[in-house]
Amino acid sequence: MDEIWGYDSETDERTVDVHINRLRERFTGWDEFVITTVRGLGYKAEIKV
Repeated sequence: MDEIWGYDSETDERTVDVHINRLRERFTGWDEFVITTVRGLGYKAEIKV
């Protein structure tokens, strides 16, 4: 997080998690759009066609 927002940033480490949760909630019911957690790396968004 420090590399992205800088060392003096007051951004909480949970910020990304909160945004991912909001995206998941917004796309609930859209079977073709999935956000998965990639352990140790982050997140992956997929659009299934």
